[in-house]
Amino acid sequence: MTHAMLKGSNVPLEAKTVRAVLRWAPGQGGPDVDASALLLGPDGRVRSDEDFVFYNQPRHPSGKCWRLGKKRVAEGPTDTIQTDLAGVEPDVTQILLVASAEGVTFDRVQGLRILLYDATVADGEPLAYFDIKPETGQETALICGELYRRGEGWKFRALGEGYSNGLQGLATDYGISVDESDPADEPAQSPPPTSVQTTPAQPLPPEQPTGVPAQPEYGYPQQTPATQPAYGYPHPTSQPAYGYPQAPAAAAAAAGAPGGYGYPPPVTAVPDQEFRMPPQGPQFIGR
Repeated sequence: MTHAMLKGSNVPLEAKTVRAVLRWAPGQGGPDVDASALLLGPDGRVRSDEDFVFYNQPRHPSGKCWRLGKKRVAEGPTDTIQTDLAGVEPDVTQILLVASAEGVTFDRVQGLRILLYDATVADGEPLAYFDIKPETGQETALICGELYRRGEGWKFRALGEGYSNGLQGLATDYGISVDESDPADEPAQSPPPTSVQTTPAQPLPPEQPTGVPAQPEYGYPQQTPATQPAYGYPHPTSQPAYGYPQAPAAAAAAAGAPGGYGYPPPVTAVPDQEFRMPPQGPQFIGR
């Protein structure tokens, strides 16, 4: 026998495994509806975020509550939650069955109904159904009903309670930690610092002005570069040692220094005393 339920009514469940099917009227371009479940402890809140079964977490870690996924039947599209009531952990006292529509208010969802089946009976008639009517039409999430313990068994209560802040707001009210951060709003991560050498850098020597010879090493005169003279020119004279005058060229010649390329050596012989000028012609005789 199928129970047609009103808001706030309840019905006992003899089935050990219950399939809760959300169904809504088909329509061209109509909104999509998602089914989810929250497993609550004695305090009416989830024990951890793992107690939230939805499209991003389709199976409870206990394996006793899971989403079967969406189908399209003759009456309209469906989304389904199945629960093994006999195996649910003892400290779970309630299981909320939720419908949500992402970014769409429920005044646009027509013919919303929740149907409960005994999952062990193939093609069986529903145990109960509840037609959900939003109170304001601006809800984006609805608690369709709840499975709850009563003594040694379970019962189902029709609720139809709405939330205007969607599945996120509903889940938060029951203790789910929701990450509201948008990855696009997060600042870009700075690259990790590279390893740098911590030894202080040595100062560079001062640059020499253009045209000024480089300073000699400390305590030593500047060395003359051993470059070859240009052809046809004498070798440049080396710089004197510090504190000594330049030797005269005549002294260098007397010492036997050769002349430069292309120039005669200096004359050093004493003139002959017997030398006489030859007789001069009449053009040189004074008048």
